Order: sequence, then structure tokens, then C-alpha cells
Amino acid sequence: MAGAGAGALSLALPQAARAGAQIEEPLIDSVRTALSSAIHNKAPPIPEFGDTESRMAYLRWLGAMSERLKKKLPDWPTRKEFLQTVWYESRRSGLDVSLVLGLVQVESNFRKFAVSSAGARGYMQVMPFWTRVIGDSDPSKLFHMQTNLRFGCVILRHYLDREKGDLFMTLGRYNGSRGRSPYPDAVFANQQIWVFKDRPLD
Repeated sequence: MAGAGAGALSLALPQAARAGAQIEEPLIDSVRTALSSAIHNKAPPIPEFGDTESRMAYLRWLGAMSERLKKKLPDWPTRKEFLQTVWYESRRSGLDVSLVLGLVQVESNFRKFAVSSAGARGYMQVMPFWTRVIGDSDPSKLFHMQTNLRFGCVILRHYLDREKGDLFMTLGRYNGSRGRSPYPDAVFANQQIWVFKDRPLD
């Protein structure tokens, strides 16, 4: 019984993540304001489509990604919400959704309550200082699915802009290992798992 109790307790606690963490850097006021505005937009992650074909393409993507993610997130409602949210937040930030999914796999292995040794939290391993810099100073919200994915995507987009589109340097900056290859290489490798080649039905 004691062993079972300890096992249940371990499942309830946040699991350690192996990834690194962003490093706090000074932000000029205009950048801080822009990032804060992006975080605080309350639009829900509901896909909207201008035509039927776009909607069908999304549903084909959702079906394919759901199959690939089933072992990580076996519960269908949770899996659907996660994929819908990551699709929405990636597109909102102008990021390739396969890149974001590859990053999530490396950062947390799709564990909502993952915590790194540096204190980074959630799916995209966002450092708590970001909630003070551009949020409402409540780091507990980083365990909320949409909040975490929104912070992660906005931060990644910010780094991509700072690095003038250089994904290698962007990923290193996101991880706190700028200029070193293991982390970007790992994300790029995992990104390939989530690339979707659409094949519409005739």
C-alpha cells in the first residue's frame, strides 16, 4: 500500500523536465508593451476558416496529429484541445506548428505540469520571470494549457525577430544555450515527427 501511495503521489507532482530555460534580458518599453499586448489578447483558440477546403485541411491535420500524439495524450478531449490550441497559437504568432510541436516534445515531452531544474514550467517550459515582465506576475498560470502555449509562442516569435529569422540561434536563445547545437538539433529532429503533408481527397 505504501508503494502504491508513493506512486500516486509521484503522478500528482510536477515531473522534472530535461530542457534548459530562457535567460532574463532587459526589454525596451515598446517591446515589453507589444509582448504584453500579445499575451493579454483574450481571443479563444477556436479555428476560423474562410472556406470549406481550409476547414477540411485543418481537420485532416487534426486527425493525423491526433494519431501521432495518442501515446503521449491518450485522452481524446485533452488531445483535441491541446492540438487545437497549439495550432491556433502557432499561427497567431506566425510560427510553423510542426516546429512548436517539436519544441514541446523536447521541452516537456507533452507533460502539462513539467518543471525544469531551473524552474521553467509547462508544455513549453516558460520561465516564471516572464509572468512578471509581460504578464500578471502569477507563475501558477503557466500550468494552464492556453496560457503556457501563448507565452511560449509569443516568446519564441520575439526571439525569432531578434535573431532576424535565424531559427538555429532563436532556439538556442529560447533554451538559454544560444550558439550551441544540441538543443536546436534536437528540436529540428523532433519537428520532423510533426510535419504534415496534406493529401486532399479527389
